[in-house]
Amino acid sequence: MAIAIKTEREILLMRESCRLLADVFQNLEKAIRPGISTMEINILGDQLIRQHGCIPNFFHYNGYPASICVSVNDEVVHGIPRKNHFLKEGDIVSLDAGLIYQGYHSDMARTFGVGQISAEAKQLIDATRQSFFEGIKKARAGNHLHEISNAIDAYIKPFGYGIVRELVGHGIGTKLHEDPQVPNFAQIKRGPKLRAGMTICIEPMINMGRADVEWLDDDWTVVTEDGSWSAHYENTILITEGDPEILTLY
Repeated sequence: MAIAIKTEREILLMRESCRLLADVFQNLEKAIRPGISTMEINILGDQLIRQHGCIPNFFHYNGYPASICVSVNDEVVHGIPRKNHFLKEGDIVSLDAGLIYQGYHSDMARTFGVGQISAEAKQLIDATRQSFFEGIKKARAGNHLHEISNAIDAYIKPFGYGIVRELVGHGIGTKLHEDPQVPNFAQIKRGPKLRAGMTICIEPMINMGRADVEWLDDDWTVVTEDGSWSAHYENTILITEGDPEILTLY
């Protein structure tokens, strides 16, 4: 496993790539409302990325047909935007997207409530977000990768939620997906030692019910097997000698 250690110049480019992506998400969040179609969200996101002079890195990635993954309710990730799929009051919607700035990738995801949502849906979103922050407490140079995974798992377990196992976080840089893989569930093997200059994406995907997922016939959309709702929270982060730096916060 070859994990890239970024130079100071590369870190500056990664920071800018992530800053621009965070700006895109800040504007996308304002657009979330009942009645908007998932395709309208995708079109807006694509426009915002290109207005920054960047390239949407999800578009045509391994054949994916859109720039923004828009996943609603029981859709975990990789939902394909559609003109006739409209958000409704009480839905939750996960947006996952990235961009390329001067050859460097960024990647992030958020789950938003549409209008007024149930207490159960809000708890799922909040717990998924907090599990990320529990994980990054361990994302320090000198620690091992499994400490991040174990911290996420330990936080989620008391809720009785399912942690998706088929999809994990990843390294990022000049490619969207680089080594190492970053699982969100407890690991026995320690994994690689974290070093300053690594850039990784931590992205817990948490189901209100069981962990099991399946792929729809479009070969992209991942849904929960039991129909329970799912939330997703992701940031690109930089490992440092001290506290990790979250590059995609807004």
